[in-house]
Amino acid sequence: MVKAYIISTGTELLLGSTLDTNSVFLSRRLNDLEIRVVGKSIVGDNQEMLARAFQLAMASADLIISTGGLGPTLDDLTKTVLCDTLGCKLEQRPEEVERLRSFFSERQREMPDSNLKQAMFPEGARVLPNQRGTAPGMYLKREGKVFVLLPGPPHEMEAMFEDVIPLLKQEYQGLLKKSLSKTIRVFGPGESKIEAMLKPILQNQTGVSMALLAQEGEVCIRVSSQQEKPEESQVVLDEAVAALSARLGDYIYGYDDDTLVHVVSKLLKEKRKTVALAESCTGGLLSKLMTDLPGSSAFFWGGICCYSNQAKVKLLGVSADTLEQFGAVSKETAQEMARGIRLRAGTDYGIGITGLAGPDGGSPAKPVGRVYISLAGEKDCFVKPMHFVGSRDAIRMLAAKTALDLLRRELLKDNKGDE
Repeated sequence: MVKAYIISTGTELLLGSTLDTNSVFLSRRLNDLEIRVVGKSIVGDNQEMLARAFQLAMASADLIISTGGLGPTLDDLTKTVLCDTLGCKLEQRPEEVERLRSFFSERQREMPDSNLKQAMFPEGARVLPNQRGTAPGMYLKREGKVFVLLPGPPHEMEAMFEDVIPLLKQEYQGLLKKSLSKTIRVFGPGESKIEAMLKPILQNQTGVSMALLAQEGEVCIRVSSQQEKPEESQVVLDEAVAALSARLGDYIYGYDDDTLVHVVSKLLKEKRKTVALAESCTGGLLSKLMTDLPGSSAFFWGGICCYSNQAKVKLLGVSADTLEQFGAVSKETAQEMARGIRLRAGTDYGIGITGLAGPDGGSPAKPVGRVYISLAGEKDCFVKPMHFVGSRDAIRMLAAKTALDLLRRELLKDNKGDE
């Protein structure tokens, strides 16, 4: 397997003023190519630290990709440091000098002499044209390693890397075995619980690998198989996914590119059902998720952001006695919110969400993160009490997604009833 190491340069990355999105992009694209990323380094505009990063990368991987440090200023050090590390010299490329002069001339600007630095490359390097800026990249094979230097601005780097992909495929022809993979999407149990649930199956599976990624209450399970023949990989992958799916049951909401809101919207359309929302602590977030989908008016009546007690009483018909006796954050209030919005909207389902998103306002009896989610249908109205941990935004998102999952499960029960 081909191993890669990514180096992101720029002091701004260390200061936190700029996010390192380049290495995330490269990791995903390299993974698509079946090139394994074994390490990453983020270094500032420091010659010594950059040299150490290149040395570590060369000791760890076959392919070293760096981003940043290809500009004309004194702190753009990447090419110089790499050549010092490899013991080679930079030489000026006349064709690159002409390209730079044309770039500035077309914009009716005078080119500073410092930009000539960008026309310097080591012998044997392949220049990677930059269609979106002045800093060209570089592809160099030396000492049994491949070095790819890319510019720092993401829109320049991403476009240039697409030109690098054919070079990598040619370089590593025969070594990049294409594996097959499928992603199982789960909502509910945490990463550690899922791992424990699946461990007995994985211990008895051969020829497959599994990676878990947890994000915003969801866990994505990427199952991969790489056999000598694609058809063999497909058989092994299908068997593994079937076994894992049987173990996870209705925790699974979809596969591959499915999202929770897309799955729920599809079920609502298929069953010709409608829903209305009454949101307090989520502040309209669930309404936004639903209306982000084109054509959501076919199943989504609308929502009321009933943040105050007065709004709950006037707009939803929540009893003042209920609020006084149990409080706004209670299962009783959530139920009346769900029933009230369903009655007023005339929809098949009504959802009520009330809780404490924080960071203030909690108490021992009702701590921050306590959320009640109610789903009212034609016959039943039930409440799911939850306690979420995290920031205000995280609690809101978890509440909205939990409401979607409750509706998904109810719609699936409705499907079973039709069979």
